Amino acid sequence: MKKLINSVDTVLSESLDGLVAAHSDILALDEEHRFVRRRRPKSGKVVLISGGGSGHEPLHAGLVGHGMLDAACPGQVFTSPTPDQMVAACEAVAGGEGTVFIVKNYEGDVMNFDMAREMLGGNIETVLTDDDVAVENSLYTTGRRGVAGTLIVEKIAGAAAERGADLKTVASIGRKVNAATRSMGVALTSCTVPSAGKPTFDIDDSQMEMGVGIHGEPGRRRVDLKQADAIAEEMVTAIVGDLKDKARGKAILLVNGFGATPLMELYLMYNAARRLLDTRGIAIARSLTGSYVTSLDMAGCSITVTMLDDEMLELWDDPVHTAALRWKM
Repeated sequence: MKKLINSVDTVLSESLDGLVAAHSDILALDEEHRFVRRRRPKSGKVVLISGGGSGHEPLHAGLVGHGMLDAACPGQVFTSPTPDQMVAACEAVAGGEGTVFIVKNYEGDVMNFDMAREMLGGNIETVLTDDDVAVENSLYTTGRRGVAGTLIVEKIAGAAAERGADLKTVASIGRKVNAATRSMGVALTSCTVPSAGKPTFDIDDSQMEMGVGIHGEPGRRRVDLKQADAIAEEMVTAIVGDLKDKARGKAILLVNGFGATPLMELYLMYNAARRLLDTRGIAIARSLTGSYVTSLDMAGCSITVTMLDDEMLELWDDPVHTAALRWKM
């Protein structure tokens, strides 16, 4: 295993120290490394808290800031954060307007966020993301996995909260975005968890895993490597087929790298996906390409499509300023 680390035991804490030091104008770190929060919290708004296992950076800590999350709780690599982390984050950033937990559909995440909600009581709503069309059940989930579409939920719900929407409205918008979002991924290589020191799975150089999860979980099937256009065709067909009657009109297209895929290849996949969606009557109104929801050092990518209404489009365009995502409109 070759990685830029000092110790397996300290890789997460040192990475968080570096993240917050590099973005000290935006972020602050809890003294016990339980959560990352906005350095300058905005009062009088619904707060958004998310989190999950590390190894998916910049999700979630890199999406804390104006227009998105108020705090993020990082667990160890591919391991859910503990309920006390969410409780501490909520106590640090929550005001009187209520809290929305945005939770990817993995059993550990769901259980621990639910426990935190019970411990806190009060004004908390949960938005569960489950955008992966590849499989209904996997090693870590009951039901669909929450993957790259989580970023789109966080951005649009975060904009609604920044505007001053109330708790029920922010949660409702988050659920609406999730319902309009579908994703599918493909892996060309495995990832290597530092504590394991070896690839999570073995895959031949001539093969790929269609529908892989962001922890390296198996997908729909292992097949021979194909050209990019054929890979995009299978992914887009699965996404559009799952959207059914919703698959017409304006959309966001996110082509997301898993950590070891160069931008040249991601833009090539974006070009293929956009052409395919256009032939199916889906007009790409907004685009995002890059490595945002990663799987450590896995080579591969995912395609995410979110069908838009006017409200969602306006909220997507609202200003955002985080470590990983920022724009002004």
